[in-house]
Amino acid sequence: MKFDKYVAAGNDFILFNGIKDTEKNYNELALRVCNRHFGIGADGIMVCKKSNIADIKMLYYNSDGSKGEMCGNGIRSFTKYIYDYDIVRKKIISIETLAGIKYITIETDESGKANMIKVDMGEPIFEGSRVPVTIDKEKIIEEIISIDGKDYKFSALTVGVPHVVIFVEDIKSIDINDLGKKIENYSLFPKKTNVNFVKIIDYGNINIYTWERGAGRTLGCGTGSCASVVVGNLLHKLGNKVNVNTEGGSLIVELEDNYKIFMTGSATHIASGEFVNGLSK
Repeated sequence: MKFDKYVAAGNDFILFNGIKDTEKNYNELALRVCNRHFGIGADGIMVCKKSNIADIKMLYYNSDGSKGEMCGNGIRSFTKYIYDYDIVRKKIISIETLAGIKYITIETDESGKANMIKVDMGEPIFEGSRVPVTIDKEKIIEEIISIDGKDYKFSALTVGVPHVVIFVEDIKSIDINDLGKKIENYSLFPKKTNVNFVKIIDYGNINIYTWERGAGRTLGCGTGSCASVVVGNLLHKLGNKVNVNTEGGSLIVELEDNYKIFMTGSATHIASGEFVNGLSK
């Protein structure tokens, strides 16, 4: 199978043209190609398919083979892929995802390739039963979760996928991998959750450290960046336009009325090739 590899703000992805290929088991394919020792190595895969309700459909699978509703950094990589390969050659593109239709605006560089990509992420979901969280409240903001005898103040919401946001003063005091995994699988979250540890620099800048549901520790998360800015703004810690620094890059998150989110950033084409074989985990 022919593939292309992209990276966006620290997340790396393998892209496949599902309109042309005949692969049926994308769960198994994700396990094989995302393996960093026996495959190509990535946080997840995306496959383009025909859509009856949008310009194109995006399928997303995490590195553990599980299907994801959406991926913020992923959809920018997906957009660059379909635009640069003339699969959908439009400056404004509608993409069908399991989290609904997302609308994308593209700025091109001097060579005519997609450069800065702005994604209309829609509005977040706060209601506990819809995040979902087993806390029956209209908004899950600054609740307490106890892990290994220590209390952490968290907020939970969905931006395409469920997220927990925890603000920290000193990231060095946090074992991101251990704590992230334990919160992801905590009984409060029936569909598991992504976990974002956020250090506020000032009203317009944050650093974010990510543990992703189904992928583990990653160098960035687009939906997590959006979720973190929403919570920070709701708590009057952040403004309406924030530069988000991930461990692998940066992007800009802007908020409009009712917390409608716009995410802007780039994506980079890393490699093209043919995937011949690979071992499952």
